[in-house]
Order: sequence, then C-alpha cells, then structure tokens
Amino acid sequence: MSTEPLARPAAERLARLAAERVDHRFKGLPPDADGLTVAELTAQRRNLFRDGDGFTTPVLALSAERLEHNLALMETYTSRHGLAFAPHGKTSMAPQLFHRQLEHGAWGITLALPHQVRVARAFGVRRVFLANELVDASALRWIAGELAADPEFRFVCYVDSVRGVELMDAALAGTARPVDVVVELGAGEGARTGVRTETEALAVADAVAAAGALRLVGVAGYEAQVPEASPERVREWLERLVALAVEFDRAGRFAGAGEIVVSAGGSEWFDAVADVFAGLPELSLPVLKLLRSGAYVSHDDVHYRRLTPFNRVPEEGALEPAFRLWAQVVSRPSPAEAFVNAGKRDAAYDLDRPVAQVVRRDGGERPATGIEVTALSDQHLWLRTEPGADVEVGDWIGFGLSHPCTSFDKWQLIPVAEADGTVVDYIRTFF
Repeated sequence: MSTEPLARPAAERLARLAAERVDHRFKGLPPDADGLTVAELTAQRRNLFRDGDGFTTPVLALSAERLEHNLALMETYTSRHGLAFAPHGKTSMAPQLFHRQLEHGAWGITLALPHQVRVARAFGVRRVFLANELVDASALRWIAGELAADPEFRFVCYVDSVRGVELMDAALAGTARPVDVVVELGAGEGARTGVRTETEALAVADAVAAAGALRLVGVAGYEAQVPEASPERVREWLERLVALAVEFDRAGRFAGAGEIVVSAGGSEWFDAVADVFAGLPELSLPVLKLLRSGAYVSHDDVHYRRLTPFNRVPEEGALEPAFRLWAQVVSRPSPAEAFVNAGKRDAAYDLDRPVAQVVRRDGGERPATGIEVTALSDQHLWLRTEPGADVEVGDWIGFGLSHPCTSFDKWQLIPVAEADGTVVDYIRTFF
C-alpha cells in the first residue's frame, strides 16, 4: 500500500489550492472573505454558527472528526483483510481527499472518466484504476503520453468487448508502454457494463492477446449491480469472478504481467468481497486483491447508512455520516408547512430526500422533531411540520444527506468543521 510522499509538482499544485482566492464562485462562504486566499480564511478559524463570522445559508459542511474516523476505519479494515484499496474518487473528485486516502494506505484511486484521470494526474496520483472501458482515441493517446513520460504511473482499465479492444489497440498503435487492462465480468442480465458470460470473457481476452498495445493483467467487476442483490447472489457472482481469474491464469493469459489484479467492491457489499477474495487460491503470480469502495469517505445518512456492510458485521466498526447541509427557514405559511432556502441545486436527492436532524436558534441546538422533507424545488426544501414542531422563520436546520456522489458535485469549496462549528479546512472539488 502506498504512503509515499508527494512528488514536488503535486505538492505544489495542492499548495496552489490553498492560494486560490475566495469569491462569488463558492456558495455559503462569508461575503467578507472575498479576496482572501483559502489558506488565509482557514487560518481565521471562523465558526459556521457564530454571529459575525459570516457563513450564509445554504452551506454544506464536512465533519472533521467523522471524516478522519472513516478514513482510518477503512485503512484498518482493508489491512486486516489483506486487501489493496483504490477508493472510487468520482465520489468526491477532491484532490485533497485523494491524498488523505493515499496517506491512509490506499494503493491508488479509482475513477470513471478521462477528465477525472486528468484531475488525479494533475495532483500527482500515481496509480489509477479506471472502472470503465476507454475507447476515446484522444483520451487514450493522452494516457499513452502519461505512461511514456512517467515510468511510475500505473494505469489499469476495463475491457468488456472485442470491438472495444480493437478501438483501443488502433488508438494506441506505436505507443511505448502497453496499457494494462482487466476483463470486466458483468453482474448478470440486467446489470450495467461487462461481459455477460465466461465465453464472452474468453473472446475479449483473446482479442487482448492479439493486440500489441494492450496487456491483460486481471479481471474485475462491480457486485452492486447484481440484479436483486442478496448475500447469496453477490457471493455467487464474486465466486464466478475468482474462477475466471483462476481459469485465465491456468491458460497462461497473464504472461508478462507483474501481478494479477482481481478487483471488485462498491460501498454496499465489500464484506462479501473480503470473504470471497480471502479464499482465492494461489496463482502463478502475486495477486493484487483490489477493493474500490468510495462512498465511505463521507458516508451518508440514508442510502449507505442503511446498506453498509458494517451493519452486517458490526464487530468490524461503523462508518459515520460526515455531511450536514445547513439551510434557513425562510417561510412558515401554515402550522403544517415550512420552507428552507436549499433545494435540488444544493442537496443530493437522486436516491433519497434529505433528512431534517437538528434545529438551531439563538445559539442553541435541538433535535428536529416532527419535521419531514416532503419535496424539493430548485431552491427550496418543502417541510411538513407536525403539531407542536417548534419551527420559526430564521431558524437554521441541519439536514443529513443521501448518496455522497451527488453531494460533492454540487459544492466546489466545502468547509470542514469541528463539532463546535469551527472550520479547520476547505475541500476543493473538480466536477
């Protein structure tokens, strides 16, 4: 696992994030901070809630304590189970978090699209797993240039079709280093990408063997796409994935690879991944058992909190939701209704609605009892308030969120706050 120091250019780019000027681009931040650098604003240790410190609603915040807890927990978990870890960076697209994950032992970063790889490379990430088939000729030529220019850059991506292999090989013709690929085994009919059968996987592997610019190094997939997923169905698919790796190895298909990559792992079934990968038999080369869970870094209050593997195996620990969206009550048109000034542009809503958690008024905080989000407009959350719910115009309400992937992409600069509201850092995102 990688804990190596940043190369100088990457460290300089991260430092430049701290030198960026705060202005109108970054919602929720104090208006009087315009013109300060991020580093200068951080040094002021302003408080989200203190009158006069200037944060405006809506404002999204990450818990400093919970963020560190989640990073440390997954480092311990993957180490305990003998897994390498390449967390899916598309969850946050935040170079600062990439490097905190690497500092916590991550092998590299998983991404989905070429522009995300460009962000990671711009900030010095040396190992990238692209969980997609890459057939864009311009992007492939850029990848080839990165590989040629940096002997330490490791890049692995999916292949799941003969046609895709042919397109990749044509775009990469004449490149100095082959591109490492893994055959993606789909999670069954009705799942997302990936070959559906082992016979198709063999055909793709044959195509890679015939391609001069590609090198087959393993197999991979995404178990969360198993139709009607259950522990039994997920394990069955993972066992197929492991069996495919064994079959390929016996046939000598990994000749020339320094190690064999076997990879899976979203944020819902990584306990099954750990169990099945633990039984992987000895192969002809060292095996990189690569887990790719990404949502853990911030976790969430609804979707992943309900489905986290730590619910099934509580002795392993527990992730903690790290996001909270603060919005202000701007209308109380009836005893049963209230509206706050955050909406679809501020809150994730693709899987579940936000959950009202706490109400702040006059420096005090209490549970948001009797308050439910019933709908979202572009700039408002619709709240239903039960009889006796104590809600007034001007109150701040803190909301828990679902699905971190679509929380990070709505905010370009996110305060990281301690439990009392003191902001100790700001996370820059690049969606």
